[in-house]
Amino acid sequence: YPEGVPRFKGLRMNRQLIKGMVLTVEPGCYFIHHLLEGAFADEAKAKHLVEHKLRSQLGKFGGVRIEDNMVVTETGIELLTNVPRTVKEIETVMAGGPFPLPDSDYPIPRPAPADILAPC
Repeated sequence: YPEGVPRFKGLRMNRQLIKGMVLTVEPGCYFIHHLLEGAFADEAKAKHLVEHKLRSQLGKFGGVRIEDNMVVTETGIELLTNVPRTVKEIETVMAGGPFPLPDSDYPIPRPAPADILAPC
């Protein structure tokens, strides 16, 4: 990592991608109750939180993680995880509509920037 850039234990990808590599990307947003309680009690943090909404909406909900598997291709990636992702796709599926949508606004495969791919 460049000097001054924080290092995150979970963000370990610091190398070129090579055609045929398979990767798992696992972004998540977690609601850890004892940390939230501490934030509610800390005046400096609490001013950024809407406590009554967080308490009522999160309940016992722990968070969300979206896991994607992808393979690196010569021109980008091929997404192997085929699930609804966009608001349009999720709303269509929740209403009983078909998936994948013929006019999806989430193109698969998606090209990757050329500067992260190693020569094949």
